[in-house]
Amino acid sequence: MEDIRKSQRLLVGHGALVLLFAFVIGFGFVFFLIGDIRLWPIPGVIDYQMPGTYDAWRMAHMEGITNGFGLWLLAAVLPLLNLSVKTSRRIAIGMIITAWTIVIASTIDPLFPNARGLELTGESTLWNDVAFLLFVIGIGIVIAIMVKIAKECLFTVE
Repeated sequence: MEDIRKSQRLLVGHGALVLLFAFVIGFGFVFFLIGDIRLWPIPGVIDYQMPGTYDAWRMAHMEGITNGFGLWLLAAVLPLLNLSVKTSRRIAIGMIITAWTIVIASTIDPLFPNARGLELTGESTLWNDVAFLLFVIGIGIVIAIMVKIAKECLFTVE
């Protein structure tokens, strides 16, 4: 059980970092909404309108929150899956990679124009292609992990 606890701690630690990242993105979202940069009670205002759109900032902020809590949720249920220590570790690392790729890809959209990452085309901006490839990596890993968990939990006889 101690080895699964190492995977749980890794998930909780990265979940906390992803949540902290979401909080920082939340400041960008607030600065976008108010139209300048100010950190009350620190005096002064920087007259700068953050780039992006409302939807892009909201999505980047929420991706961080949902992925951070998702890592915590996996940490909580990991012992219930009754997987080997090796498989548990691989799933934990895969989900950590997924969380970071999705969160970073989502953050690219509000910061760079035309970088939603929805498709890979020859006409795309570099940042759009980076976001797209990060999404593909994260989504590919999470699909493989969900298939493995479903198979192990539903079709493996103890």
